[in-house]
Amino acid sequence: MALLNFRREPEAPTNGVVTAFLEGFSIEVMPRTASKIDDFRPLLPKGTRVYIAHIEGTPIEEMLATAKRLREEGFEPMPHFPARIIKDEATLNDWVTRYKGEAGVHQALLLGGGVKNPAGSFDNSMQLIESGAFNGFSRLHIAGHPEGNRDIDADGGDRVVMEALRWKQAYSERTDADMAIVTQFAFEAKPIIAWADHLAANGIHMPIHIGVAGPAKLQTLLKFAIACGVGPSLRVLQKRAKDVTKLLMPFEPTELVAELAAHKAANPNFGIEAVHFFPLGGITTNATWIADHTKG
Repeated sequence: MALLNFRREPEAPTNGVVTAFLEGFSIEVMPRTASKIDDFRPLLPKGTRVYIAHIEGTPIEEMLATAKRLREEGFEPMPHFPARIIKDEATLNDWVTRYKGEAGVHQALLLGGGVKNPAGSFDNSMQLIESGAFNGFSRLHIAGHPEGNRDIDADGGDRVVMEALRWKQAYSERTDADMAIVTQFAFEAKPIIAWADHLAANGIHMPIHIGVAGPAKLQTLLKFAIACGVGPSLRVLQKRAKDVTKLLMPFEPTELVAELAAHKAANPNFGIEAVHFFPLGGITTNATWIADHTKG
């Protein structure tokens, strides 16, 4: 009786289109995952933008230490500022002042945050922007959801989200800050392309940094995808889960990245500017995948 062979799937050939698409990628860490990496320098190109996720309950001291460490190792730290976990304006100003003074931070991701009950008066990223705390920052990123966000638009539409994006687009046009939309991860290229085109058709021209889940076990991706509210593209993982020959192999974003890269190459004005990786299977695993797909 032949045994099933759970070998890793063959890599798609690296090409210039994919390499160009991955140029300027960013990646996300949490203080607890960053602490497991002895040195980021062998893993990531110098100057890589590294987002630092601020999960509710994470002490600001751990966030600051991670930002400082990344700066010292030659990277560009971009901490999250989730509005709903920030107690008040004094707390916000204290965090911003300490990030700037202790880690040279001048880039931030502003988002509502996935907390149902706000800790204080802040409820959304527009309030954070209006506070003035980020005046003088060189770059501000905001959240995007290619498959919708029922926490914002409970009916499954996008009316509230689009109103907020129009407000942020107008803000980006009247200030000096470079702004971009960084998205939740998804697993299908066509819905992502349609969403990006929908934004452009509605006057939203901020660059898109598309979220991509890094290589990980299928069970891990399914867990995170369900927890993060990934929409219809979840079927890509569900279909794979039915194939026992693929169940134990890591799921890699090769096909998704290749499709998006090809579309960008054929449509240079397409709104996606960069790729943002969620290293759900580990930072080292994700960094190795990127290196394998950007070899000259």
